[in-house]
Amino acid sequence: MTTEIHDNVAAHRFEKIVDRHAAVATYAIDGDTITFIHTVVPEALRGQGIARELVEFALASVRERGLKVIPQCEVFNAYMRKHPETHDLLADPALFDTPAQPG
Repeated sequence: MTTEIHDNVAAHRFEKIVDRHAAVATYAIDGDTITFIHTVVPEALRGQGIARELVEFALASVRERGLKVIPQCEVFNAYMRKHPETHDLLADPALFDTPAQPG
């Protein structure tokens, strides 16, 4: 079953609802910068690529809106590290110049 992702602006999160389960990527916007805070995919939806879908949809939205990204969320951070084509969206272009710190 394919469901759409939407930006729930009031709740500050991108959402995908599947079978009454909500996968979400929460964010905060400050000026022209969006900080992705946390991504949650319920156990029942894991392993289906939904986190990746949320990230890709959110980053496409960010690009369209001309915002810059702070990938505080480890899901966004890991995705963006692996996809250099997203690095132009970083609020701090030097962020990935050093390896990620564990923890």
